Amino acid sequence: MRLIKYLLVGAFFGILMAKSEAFSWYRIQEMFRFQAFHMYGIIGTAVVLGALGIFVIKKFKVRDINGELIAIAPKDRSFYRYFLGGTIFGLGWALGGACPGPMVVSIGYGVLPMLIVFFFAIVGTYLYGQIRERLPH
Repeated sequence: MRLIKYLLVGAFFGILMAKSEAFSWYRIQEMFRFQAFHMYGIIGTAVVLGALGIFVIKKFKVRDINGELIAIAPKDRSFYRYFLGGTIFGLGWALGGACPGPMVVSIGYGVLPMLIVFFFAIVGTYLYGQIRERLPH
């Protein structure tokens, strides 16, 4: 019962993804082919809102639900790390037709072949967890 808030936030996120068509394989394909601005607008809005959120958290020293100060650790600015990680993520997104959020929404909409993509996303996550300590971070 205490996890109901996560279920509600997840359901709201899923509805938002569905109504904005951000889960649509066709919209994602349009984005990767540079044929439509739709997905770039959604992603750009998310980036701007995320940056504003981080600014507010830092500026006003926002605390979490337990009253502890939210600390944002500085990031390593290694180009190689982000290039490699972004390339792997982008290839998975392009080949699978969805990133993790839209993947689950697609399954909820009855796009059953997305279960294959979801299965391999889980396998990939598990494998990453197994070799994480041996990877450069």
